[in-house]
Amino acid sequence: MRILVLTILTLIGQLAFAQTDKSKRPSPPDSVKVTTTDGVTIDIHYSRPSLKGRQLGVDIAPIGTVWRTGANEATTIEFDKDVLVEGKKLAAGKYGLYSIPGEHETTIMFNKVWNQWGTKYDEKEDALRISVSNGTANNNQEQFKIGATPEGTISLEWGEYIVPFNVKASN
Repeated sequence: MRILVLTILTLIGQLAFAQTDKSKRPSPPDSVKVTTTDGVTIDIHYSRPSLKGRQLGVDIAPIGTVWRTGANEATTIEFDKDVLVEGKKLAAGKYGLYSIPGEHETTIMFNKVWNQWGTKYDEKEDALRISVSNGTANNNQEQFKIGATPEGTISLEWGEYIVPFNVKASN
């Protein structure tokens, strides 16, 4: 009987660990952190969905529809200083990063509510919205990726698309 109880407790412990080990998810977590040449630290946390044969803009991240810009929990972006995003002011802080993909242009939203599941979105909580032109990537990106450079360019990369936007310190 004692062995049975120990076996059950061990299995429960392993199951609990597996549920909290986010690296085992189909869309694993990732992050990027950079300090720009003008001194802004940008810290981004997100999950990386894969295309898996789905058509971008149709089957996943549909054109014209709010997308959580990743998977699982809300993607977060944090700035340690006040910044200009594509020339528009945004206060230092942590934000949920959402987007509305378009055929030629994507709207990027910085939402004040960040500690939630990614599919929860309230437009009234947006701190800033910008629109940027979509670009074409050099290679087809199967798994969603966010990049950030020391020059302050943040890029959302997936499929054949790259959506870049620029962040600079606000003086």
